Amino acid sequence: MTRRLAALSVVVLAAGAIAFAPRDPQSDSTLKKSFRNAEKNGWTYVHLEGTPAEIGYQHGYQLAPEILDVKQVIELELKHDTKKDYQFFRTAAKDMLWPHIEPEYRQELEGIAAGANAHGVKVDIWDIVVMNASIELGSYYNDWYNKKHNIKDDAPAAPEHCSGFVATGHYTRDGKPVIAHNNWSGYLDGGRWRVIFDIVPAKGQRFLMDGMPGWIHSGDDFGVNSAGIAITETTISRFHGFDPDGIPEFVRARKAMQYARSIDDFARIMTEGNNGAYANNWLVVDNKTNEIADLELGLKNVNLRRTKDGFFVGTNFPVNDKLMREETEYDPKDLSYSAAARHIRAEQLVDSNIGKIDAAFAKRYLSDHYDSFDKKDNAPSDRTLCGHVDLSPRGIKSWQPPFGPAGAVQNKVADSAMVAAMSFEAAAGHACGRDFKAASHLKQHPEFAWQKDLLRDVDAQPWTRFSTSK
Repeated sequence: MTRRLAALSVVVLAAGAIAFAPRDPQSDSTLKKSFRNAEKNGWTYVHLEGTPAEIGYQHGYQLAPEILDVKQVIELELKHDTKKDYQFFRTAAKDMLWPHIEPEYRQELEGIAAGANAHGVKVDIWDIVVMNASIELGSYYNDWYNKKHNIKDDAPAAPEHCSGFVATGHYTRDGKPVIAHNNWSGYLDGGRWRVIFDIVPAKGQRFLMDGMPGWIHSGDDFGVNSAGIAITETTISRFHGFDPDGIPEFVRARKAMQYARSIDDFARIMTEGNNGAYANNWLVVDNKTNEIADLELGLKNVNLRRTKDGFFVGTNFPVNDKLMREETEYDPKDLSYSAAARHIRAEQLVDSNIGKIDAAFAKRYLSDHYDSFDKKDNAPSDRTLCGHVDLSPRGIKSWQPPFGPAGAVQNKVADSAMVAAMSFEAAAGHACGRDFKAASHLKQHPEFAWQKDLLRDVDAQPWTRFSTSK
Protein backbone atom coordinates (compact mmCIF):
# COMPACT_ATOMS: atom_id res chain seq x y z
CA MET A 1 0.00 0.00 0.00
CA THR A 2 1.54 3.31 -1.04
CA ARG A 3 0.45 6.58 0.49
CA ARG A 4 0.81 10.09 -0.88
CA LEU A 5 0.77 12.74 1.79
CA ALA A 6 0.59 16.50 1.36
CA ALA A 7 0.26 19.61 3.44
CA LEU A 8 -3.18 20.99 4.05
CA SER A 9 -5.03 23.21 6.44
CA VAL A 10 -8.72 24.03 6.16
CA VAL A 11 -9.76 27.62 6.78
CA VAL A 12 -13.42 28.59 6.95
CA LEU A 13 -13.83 32.05 5.47
CA ALA A 14 -16.39 34.63 6.48
CA ALA A 15 -18.46 33.93 3.38
CA GLY A 16 -18.60 30.24 4.23
CA ALA A 17 -16.19 29.18 1.47
CA ILE A 18 -13.34 26.84 2.23
CA ALA A 19 -9.73 27.69 1.49
CA PHE A 20 -6.76 25.35 1.62
CA ALA A 21 -3.25 26.37 2.60
CA PRO A 22 -0.09 24.25 2.68
CA ARG A 23 1.21 22.98 5.98
CA ASP A 24 3.84 20.57 7.16
CA PRO A 25 2.58 17.12 6.07
CA GLN A 26 3.86 15.58 9.28
CA SER A 27 1.49 17.74 11.32
CA ASP A 28 -1.50 17.55 8.99
CA SER A 29 -4.14 14.88 9.51
CA THR A 30 -6.36 15.38 6.43
CA LEU A 31 -4.32 13.56 3.81
CA LYS A 32 -3.17 10.95 6.28
CA LYS A 33 -6.69 9.55 6.12
CA SER A 34 -6.36 8.98 2.36
CA PHE A 35 -4.10 6.86 0.22
CA ARG A 36 -3.55 5.68 -3.30
CA ASN A 37 -2.36 2.17 -4.13
CA ALA A 38 -0.08 1.28 -7.00
CA GLU A 39 -1.89 0.33 -10.21
CA LYS A 40 -3.16 -3.24 -10.23
CA ASN A 41 -4.25 -4.88 -13.48
CA GLY A 42 -5.11 -1.51 -14.95
CA TRP A 43 -6.93 -0.13 -11.89
CA THR A 44 -5.88 2.53 -9.39
CA TYR A 45 -7.37 2.12 -5.90
CA VAL A 46 -7.94 5.33 -3.91
CA HIS A 47 -9.20 5.60 -0.32
CA LEU A 48 -10.86 8.90 0.70
CA GLU A 49 -12.27 9.73 4.12
CA GLY A 50 -13.74 12.68 6.00
CA THR A 51 -15.93 15.71 5.44
CA PRO A 52 -16.96 16.70 1.91
CA ALA A 53 -14.17 19.30 1.73
CA GLU A 54 -11.60 16.79 3.00
CA ILE A 55 -12.71 14.03 0.64
CA GLY A 56 -12.57 16.44 -2.28
CA TYR A 57 -9.12 17.71 -1.40
CA GLN A 58 -7.79 14.19 -0.92
CA HIS A 59 -9.28 13.19 -4.28
CA GLY A 60 -7.79 16.16 -6.09
CA TYR A 61 -4.36 15.69 -4.57
CA GLN A 62 -4.14 11.92 -4.94
CA LEU A 63 -5.27 11.95 -8.59
CA ALA A 64 -4.02 15.36 -9.76
CA PRO A 65 -2.10 14.22 -12.89
CA GLU A 66 -4.96 11.98 -13.98
CA ILE A 67 -7.48 14.79 -13.44
CA LEU A 68 -5.57 17.05 -15.81
CA ASP A 69 -5.40 14.22 -18.36
CA VAL A 70 -9.16 13.57 -18.14
CA LYS A 71 -9.89 17.29 -18.43
CA GLN A 72 -7.92 17.40 -21.69
CA VAL A 73 -9.86 14.39 -23.03
CA ILE A 74 -13.27 15.78 -22.08
CA GLU A 75 -12.47 19.21 -23.49
CA LEU A 76 -11.38 17.61 -26.78
CA GLU A 77 -14.47 15.41 -27.01
CA LEU A 78 -16.94 18.17 -26.17
CA LYS A 79 -15.46 20.53 -28.74
CA HIS A 80 -15.28 17.87 -31.45
CA ASP A 81 -18.73 16.35 -30.89
CA THR A 82 -20.74 19.54 -30.39
CA LYS A 83 -18.73 22.09 -32.42
CA LYS A 84 -18.92 24.42 -29.41
CA ASP A 85 -15.98 25.89 -27.58
CA TYR A 86 -15.04 24.80 -24.09
CA GLN A 87 -16.12 28.10 -22.53
CA PHE A 88 -19.71 27.34 -23.57
CA PHE A 89 -19.71 24.39 -21.18
CA ARG A 90 -17.89 26.25 -18.39
CA THR A 91 -20.60 28.90 -18.58
CA ALA A 92 -23.31 26.23 -18.39
CA ALA A 93 -21.57 24.70 -15.38
CA LYS A 94 -21.49 28.05 -13.57
CA ASP A 95 -24.84 29.53 -14.54
CA MET A 96 -27.08 26.49 -14.99
CA LEU A 97 -25.72 23.57 -12.96
CA TRP A 98 -24.07 25.18 -9.95
CA PRO A 99 -27.26 26.71 -8.48
CA HIS A 100 -28.78 23.21 -8.31
CA ILE A 101 -25.85 21.50 -6.57
CA GLU A 102 -26.36 21.17 -2.82
CA PRO A 103 -23.68 22.45 -0.41
CA GLU A 104 -22.23 19.04 0.47
CA TYR A 105 -21.24 18.34 -3.12
CA ARG A 106 -20.23 21.93 -3.84
CA GLN A 107 -17.68 21.56 -1.05
CA GLU A 108 -16.41 18.28 -2.44
CA LEU A 109 -16.10 19.66 -5.98
CA GLU A 110 -14.29 22.74 -4.69
CA GLY A 111 -12.03 20.47 -2.69
CA ILE A 112 -11.06 18.50 -5.78
CA ALA A 113 -9.97 21.67 -7.57
CA ALA A 114 -8.05 22.85 -4.49
CA GLY A 115 -6.32 19.49 -4.01
CA ALA A 116 -5.29 19.30 -7.66
CA ASN A 117 -3.92 22.83 -7.47
CA ALA A 118 -1.97 21.94 -4.35
CA HIS A 119 -0.35 19.15 -6.36
CA GLY A 120 0.61 21.53 -9.16
CA VAL A 121 -2.31 20.94 -11.53
CA LYS A 122 -4.10 24.11 -12.55
CA VAL A 123 -7.83 23.45 -12.79
CA ASP A 124 -10.68 25.45 -11.31
CA ILE A 125 -14.12 24.66 -9.99
CA TRP A 126 -15.83 25.10 -13.38
CA ASP A 127 -13.42 22.61 -14.98
CA ILE A 128 -14.35 20.10 -12.28
CA VAL A 129 -18.09 20.66 -12.71
CA VAL A 130 -17.81 20.31 -16.51
CA MET A 131 -15.90 17.06 -16.05
CA ASN A 132 -18.54 15.64 -13.71
CA ALA A 133 -21.40 16.75 -15.96
CA SER A 134 -19.73 15.97 -19.29
CA ILE A 135 -22.20 13.22 -20.21
CA GLU A 136 -25.14 15.48 -19.38
CA LEU A 137 -23.69 18.52 -21.12
CA GLY A 138 -22.41 16.85 -24.28
CA SER A 139 -25.64 15.10 -25.21
CA TYR A 140 -28.73 16.09 -23.23
CA TYR A 141 -28.05 19.77 -22.55
CA ASN A 142 -26.48 20.31 -25.98
CA ASP A 143 -29.54 18.76 -27.65
CA TRP A 144 -31.91 20.93 -25.56
CA TYR A 145 -29.89 24.08 -26.24
CA ASN A 146 -29.76 23.48 -29.99
CA LYS A 147 -33.52 22.96 -30.21
CA LYS A 148 -34.21 26.02 -28.08
CA HIS A 149 -32.00 28.19 -30.33
CA ASN A 150 -32.95 26.52 -33.65
CA ILE A 151 -29.42 25.25 -34.19
CA LYS A 152 -29.07 22.31 -36.54
CA ASP A 153 -26.05 20.09 -36.17
CA ASP A 154 -25.07 16.43 -36.32
CA ALA A 155 -23.96 16.09 -32.72
CA PRO A 156 -24.67 12.57 -31.43
CA ALA A 157 -27.92 11.86 -29.62
CA ALA A 158 -27.85 10.20 -26.23
CA PRO A 159 -25.44 7.33 -26.83
CA GLU A 160 -25.71 3.71 -25.85
CA HIS A 161 -23.63 3.00 -22.82
CA CYS A 162 -23.31 -0.45 -21.33
CA SER A 163 -24.72 -3.95 -20.96
CA GLY A 164 -25.81 -5.33 -17.61
CA PHE A 165 -28.19 -7.49 -15.62
CA VAL A 166 -29.40 -8.21 -12.11
CA ALA A 167 -31.02 -11.46 -10.95
CA THR A 168 -32.26 -13.07 -7.75
CA GLY A 169 -34.45 -15.90 -6.40
CA HIS A 170 -34.65 -19.14 -8.34
CA TYR A 171 -32.69 -17.63 -11.22
CA THR A 172 -29.43 -17.58 -9.23
CA ARG A 173 -27.36 -20.47 -7.95
CA ASP A 174 -27.82 -19.60 -4.27
CA GLY A 175 -31.14 -17.73 -4.52
CA LYS A 176 -29.43 -14.44 -3.72
CA PRO A 177 -28.71 -11.41 -5.93
CA VAL A 178 -26.08 -11.19 -8.66
CA ILE A 179 -25.33 -7.94 -10.51
CA ALA A 180 -23.07 -7.28 -13.51
CA HIS A 181 -22.19 -4.44 -15.86
CA ASN A 182 -19.79 -3.43 -18.60
CA ASN A 183 -19.10 0.17 -19.49
CA TRP A 184 -19.39 1.03 -23.18
CA SER A 185 -17.55 4.18 -24.07
CA GLY A 186 -15.17 5.62 -26.59
CA TYR A 187 -11.69 4.26 -25.96
CA LEU A 188 -10.50 7.85 -25.70
CA ASP A 189 -12.22 8.43 -22.34
CA GLY A 190 -13.02 4.80 -21.51
CA GLY A 191 -9.36 3.87 -21.26
CA ARG A 192 -9.22 6.25 -18.30
CA TRP A 193 -12.31 4.93 -16.46
CA ARG A 194 -10.00 2.97 -14.18
CA VAL A 195 -10.29 4.16 -10.59
CA ILE A 196 -11.68 2.15 -7.68
CA PHE A 197 -12.91 4.61 -5.06
CA ASP A 198 -13.28 3.52 -1.43
CA ILE A 199 -15.03 6.48 0.20
CA VAL A 200 -15.86 6.91 3.90
CA PRO A 201 -17.95 10.09 4.14
CA ALA A 202 -18.69 11.86 7.41
CA LYS A 203 -22.39 11.32 6.68
CA GLY A 204 -24.18 8.49 4.89
CA GLN A 205 -22.89 5.07 3.93
CA ARG A 206 -19.38 4.00 3.09
CA PHE A 207 -19.23 2.93 -0.55
CA LEU A 208 -16.97 1.26 -3.08
CA MET A 209 -17.39 2.26 -6.73
CA ASP A 210 -15.54 2.45 -10.00
CA GLY A 211 -15.06 5.87 -11.54
CA MET A 212 -13.11 8.49 -13.41
CA PRO A 213 -10.46 10.80 -11.94
CA GLY A 214 -12.05 14.07 -10.83
CA TRP A 215 -15.63 12.74 -10.70
CA ILE A 216 -17.61 12.58 -7.47
CA HIS A 217 -19.90 9.95 -9.02
CA SER A 218 -19.07 6.71 -10.78
CA GLY A 219 -20.35 7.84 -14.17
CA ASP A 220 -21.11 4.30 -15.27
CA ASP A 221 -22.58 3.85 -11.83
CA PHE A 222 -21.37 0.56 -10.47
CA GLY A 223 -20.96 0.40 -6.72
CA VAL A 224 -21.89 -1.15 -3.40
CA ASN A 225 -22.51 0.57 -0.08
CA SER A 226 -22.42 -0.44 3.58
CA ALA A 227 -26.23 -0.66 3.75
CA GLY A 228 -26.14 -3.64 1.36
CA ILE A 229 -27.24 -1.66 -1.70
CA ALA A 230 -25.60 -2.44 -5.06
CA ILE A 231 -26.23 -0.21 -8.06
CA THR A 232 -25.56 -0.06 -11.78
CA GLU A 233 -27.29 1.29 -14.91
CA THR A 234 -27.47 1.36 -18.68
CA THR A 235 -28.56 4.38 -20.70
CA ILE A 236 -31.91 4.69 -22.46
CA SER A 237 -31.11 4.72 -26.16
CA ARG A 238 -31.90 7.71 -28.39
CA PHE A 239 -33.44 9.64 -25.52
CA HIS A 240 -34.33 13.34 -25.74
CA GLY A 241 -35.27 15.38 -22.72
CA PHE A 242 -33.68 17.88 -20.36
CA ASP A 243 -34.80 20.29 -17.62
CA PRO A 244 -32.25 23.07 -16.95
CA ASP A 245 -33.92 23.76 -13.61
CA GLY A 246 -33.44 20.22 -12.32
CA ILE A 247 -30.72 18.69 -10.17
CA PRO A 248 -27.76 17.40 -12.20
CA GLU A 249 -27.78 13.65 -12.68
CA PHE A 250 -24.22 13.32 -11.39
CA VAL A 251 -25.30 14.83 -8.05
CA ARG A 252 -28.33 12.55 -7.70
CA ALA A 253 -26.32 9.48 -8.67
CA ARG A 254 -23.64 10.22 -6.10
CA LYS A 255 -26.20 11.01 -3.41
CA ALA A 256 -28.03 7.74 -4.06
CA MET A 257 -24.77 5.77 -3.85
CA GLN A 258 -23.96 7.45 -0.54
CA TYR A 259 -27.33 7.67 1.19
CA ALA A 260 -29.63 4.92 -0.13
CA ARG A 261 -30.43 2.24 2.43
CA SER A 262 -33.26 0.66 0.45
CA ILE A 263 -34.71 0.50 -3.05
CA ASP A 264 -37.29 3.07 -1.99
CA ASP A 265 -34.50 5.41 -0.85
CA PHE A 266 -32.71 4.97 -4.14
CA ALA A 267 -35.80 5.65 -6.25
CA ARG A 268 -36.69 8.72 -4.20
CA ILE A 269 -33.22 10.28 -4.42
CA MET A 270 -32.95 9.68 -8.16
CA THR A 271 -36.39 11.06 -9.01
CA GLU A 272 -36.44 14.15 -6.77
CA GLY A 273 -35.36 17.10 -8.91
CA ASN A 274 -34.78 14.82 -11.92
CA ASN A 275 -33.38 16.91 -14.80
CA GLY A 276 -33.73 14.13 -17.38
CA ALA A 277 -30.04 14.08 -18.17
CA TYR A 278 -28.23 10.79 -18.54
CA ALA A 279 -31.56 8.96 -18.61
CA ASN A 280 -31.01 5.39 -17.49
CA ASN A 281 -32.43 2.04 -16.57
CA TRP A 282 -31.07 1.74 -13.03
CA LEU A 283 -30.54 -1.80 -11.76
CA VAL A 284 -30.52 -2.06 -7.96
CA VAL A 285 -29.93 -4.77 -5.34
CA ASP A 286 -31.05 -4.66 -1.71
CA ASN A 287 -28.88 -7.42 -0.30
CA LYS A 288 -30.69 -7.34 3.05
CA THR A 289 -33.96 -8.52 1.49
CA ASN A 290 -32.74 -10.27 -1.71
CA GLU A 291 -34.90 -7.83 -3.67
CA ILE A 292 -33.86 -6.31 -6.99
CA ALA A 293 -35.30 -3.43 -8.99
CA ASP A 294 -35.24 -1.69 -12.36
CA LEU A 295 -35.87 2.06 -12.22
CA GLU A 296 -36.43 3.31 -15.77
CA LEU A 297 -35.92 7.03 -15.28
CA GLY A 298 -36.95 9.27 -18.12
CA LEU A 299 -37.86 12.92 -17.69
CA LYS A 300 -41.63 12.58 -18.13
CA ASN A 301 -41.98 8.85 -17.49
CA VAL A 302 -40.63 7.04 -14.44
CA ASN A 303 -41.20 3.30 -14.05
CA LEU A 304 -40.12 1.15 -11.11
CA ARG A 305 -40.21 -2.63 -11.32
CA ARG A 306 -39.06 -4.82 -8.43
CA THR A 307 -39.00 -8.49 -7.49
CA LYS A 308 -37.52 -11.03 -5.10
CA ASP A 309 -37.64 -13.76 -7.72
CA GLY A 310 -36.66 -12.72 -11.24
CA PHE A 311 -34.25 -10.68 -13.31
CA PHE A 312 -33.84 -7.42 -15.21
CA VAL A 313 -31.45 -6.79 -18.08
CA GLY A 314 -30.01 -3.52 -19.31
CA THR A 315 -28.99 -3.08 -22.95
CA ASN A 316 -30.06 0.54 -23.60
CA PHE A 317 -33.46 -0.78 -24.70
CA PRO A 318 -36.42 1.45 -23.70
CA VAL A 319 -38.61 -0.98 -21.76
CA ASN A 320 -41.76 1.07 -21.23
CA ASP A 321 -43.78 1.66 -24.42
CA LYS A 322 -45.05 5.06 -23.31
CA LEU A 323 -41.56 6.27 -22.47
CA MET A 324 -40.30 4.94 -25.79
CA ARG A 325 -42.97 6.81 -27.75
CA GLU A 326 -42.83 10.09 -25.84
CA GLU A 327 -39.15 10.50 -24.99
CA THR A 328 -37.04 8.63 -27.53
CA GLU A 329 -36.51 8.28 -31.25
CA TYR A 330 -36.17 4.53 -30.84
CA ASP A 331 -37.67 2.31 -33.56
CA PRO A 332 -38.81 -0.94 -31.88
CA LYS A 333 -39.24 -2.63 -35.27
CA ASP A 334 -35.53 -2.40 -36.08
CA LEU A 335 -34.12 -5.61 -34.60
CA SER A 336 -30.73 -4.92 -36.16
CA TYR A 337 -30.24 -2.04 -33.76
CA SER A 338 -27.66 -2.64 -31.05
CA ALA A 339 -30.03 -2.18 -28.11
CA ALA A 340 -32.61 -4.57 -29.57
CA ALA A 341 -30.14 -7.28 -30.56
CA ARG A 342 -28.46 -7.20 -27.16
CA HIS A 343 -31.81 -7.15 -25.34
CA ILE A 344 -32.86 -10.35 -27.11
CA ARG A 345 -29.53 -12.04 -26.41
CA ALA A 346 -29.46 -10.93 -22.76
CA GLU A 347 -32.86 -12.42 -22.02
CA GLN A 348 -31.94 -15.63 -23.87
CA LEU A 349 -28.79 -16.04 -21.80
CA VAL A 350 -30.54 -15.49 -18.48
CA ASP A 351 -33.54 -17.68 -19.34
CA SER A 352 -31.30 -20.54 -20.46
CA ASN A 353 -29.32 -20.47 -17.21
CA ILE A 354 -32.06 -20.49 -14.60
CA GLY A 355 -30.66 -21.67 -11.29
CA LYS A 356 -27.08 -21.35 -12.55
CA ILE A 357 -26.50 -17.60 -12.42
CA ASP A 358 -23.51 -16.64 -10.31
CA ALA A 359 -20.38 -14.50 -10.65
CA ALA A 360 -18.84 -16.93 -13.13
CA PHE A 361 -21.94 -16.73 -15.34
CA ALA A 362 -21.85 -12.94 -15.07
CA LYS A 363 -18.32 -12.87 -16.47
CA ARG A 364 -19.36 -15.04 -19.41
CA TYR A 365 -22.38 -12.81 -19.99
CA LEU A 366 -20.16 -9.72 -20.21
CA SER A 367 -17.80 -11.41 -22.67
CA ASP A 368 -20.55 -12.80 -24.93
CA HIS A 369 -20.10 -12.41 -28.71
CA TYR A 370 -23.35 -13.83 -30.05
CA ASP A 371 -25.19 -11.61 -32.55
CA SER A 372 -28.90 -12.36 -32.16
CA PHE A 373 -29.80 -10.54 -35.39
CA ASP A 374 -27.38 -12.34 -37.71
CA LYS A 375 -27.55 -15.44 -35.49
CA LYS A 376 -23.79 -15.76 -35.50
CA ASP A 377 -21.52 -16.67 -32.61
CA ASN A 378 -18.08 -15.14 -32.12
CA ALA A 379 -19.17 -12.10 -34.12
CA PRO A 380 -18.11 -9.17 -31.93
CA SER A 381 -19.74 -5.88 -32.85
CA ASP A 382 -22.08 -3.27 -31.41
CA ARG A 383 -24.80 -5.98 -31.38
CA THR A 384 -23.00 -8.21 -28.87
CA LEU A 385 -23.04 -7.87 -25.10
CA CYS A 386 -19.27 -7.44 -25.16
CA GLY A 387 -19.39 -4.42 -27.44
CA HIS A 388 -16.74 -3.85 -30.13
CA VAL A 389 -17.79 -0.84 -32.14
CA ASP A 390 -14.31 -0.58 -33.62
CA LEU A 391 -14.71 -3.99 -35.28
CA SER A 392 -18.14 -3.47 -36.80
CA PRO A 393 -18.26 -3.26 -40.62
CA ARG A 394 -21.59 -1.43 -40.53
CA GLY A 395 -22.53 2.20 -40.16
CA ILE A 396 -23.30 2.52 -36.45
CA LYS A 397 -26.45 4.47 -35.67
CA SER A 398 -25.54 5.38 -32.11
CA TRP A 399 -21.79 5.86 -32.35
CA GLN A 400 -19.44 7.58 -34.75
CA PRO A 401 -19.85 5.78 -38.11
CA PRO A 402 -18.09 3.77 -39.22
CA PHE A 403 -15.47 1.97 -37.10
CA GLY A 404 -15.69 4.31 -34.15
CA PRO A 405 -12.96 3.38 -31.64
CA ALA A 406 -15.34 2.40 -28.85
CA GLY A 407 -16.70 -0.56 -26.99
CA ALA A 408 -16.84 -2.29 -23.62
CA VAL A 409 -13.91 -0.66 -21.87
CA GLN A 410 -14.28 -2.30 -18.43
CA ASN A 411 -16.43 -4.76 -16.49
CA LYS A 412 -17.69 -5.39 -12.95
CA VAL A 413 -19.57 -8.22 -11.20
CA ALA A 414 -20.78 -8.85 -7.66
CA ASP A 415 -22.71 -11.65 -6.00
CA SER A 416 -24.46 -11.43 -2.65
CA ALA A 417 -21.41 -12.46 -0.66
CA MET A 418 -19.33 -9.77 -2.33
CA VAL A 419 -21.95 -7.10 -1.65
CA ALA A 420 -22.07 -8.16 2.00
CA ALA A 421 -18.28 -7.83 2.18
CA MET A 422 -18.36 -4.50 0.32
CA SER A 423 -16.37 -5.84 -2.61
CA PHE A 424 -16.69 -6.60 -6.30
CA GLU A 425 -14.60 -8.01 -9.13
CA ALA A 426 -13.50 -5.83 -12.02
CA ALA A 427 -11.73 -6.39 -15.33
CA ALA A 428 -10.24 -3.53 -17.31
CA GLY A 429 -10.58 -3.70 -21.09
CA HIS A 430 -12.78 -6.18 -22.93
CA ALA A 431 -13.93 -9.13 -20.81
CA CYS A 432 -13.46 -11.38 -23.84
CA GLY A 433 -9.69 -10.76 -23.78
CA ARG A 434 -9.37 -8.82 -27.05
CA ASP A 435 -7.10 -5.77 -27.05
CA PHE A 436 -7.50 -2.44 -28.80
CA LYS A 437 -4.33 -0.95 -30.26
CA ALA A 438 -4.52 2.77 -30.90
CA ALA A 439 -1.69 3.14 -33.42
CA SER A 440 -2.88 0.41 -35.76
CA HIS A 441 -6.48 1.62 -35.60
CA LEU A 442 -5.51 5.20 -36.38
CA LYS A 443 -3.39 4.00 -39.29
CA GLN A 444 -6.42 2.20 -40.76
CA HIS A 445 -8.84 5.03 -39.93
CA PRO A 446 -7.20 8.45 -40.28
CA GLU A 447 -10.60 10.09 -39.81
CA PHE A 448 -9.93 9.71 -36.09
CA ALA A 449 -6.60 11.50 -36.21
CA TRP A 450 -8.14 14.18 -33.99
CA GLN A 451 -7.75 11.68 -31.14
CA LYS A 452 -4.16 10.68 -31.82
CA ASP A 453 -2.47 12.73 -29.10
CA LEU A 454 -4.65 11.27 -26.35
CA LEU A 455 -5.94 7.89 -27.61
CA ARG A 456 -4.43 4.96 -25.71
CA ASP A 457 -4.25 1.22 -26.12
CA VAL A 458 -7.02 -0.57 -24.24
CA ASP A 459 -5.64 -3.95 -23.29
CA ALA A 460 -7.71 -6.67 -21.64
CA GLN A 461 -6.74 -7.33 -18.04
CA PRO A 462 -7.61 -10.20 -15.68
CA TRP A 463 -10.51 -10.13 -13.27
CA THR A 464 -9.43 -8.64 -9.94
CA ARG A 465 -11.20 -8.50 -6.56
CA PHE A 466 -11.42 -5.12 -4.85
CA SER A 467 -12.70 -4.50 -1.34
CA THR A 468 -12.93 -1.64 1.11
CA SER A 469 -9.74 -1.14 3.09
CA LYS A 470 -9.66 -2.31 6.71
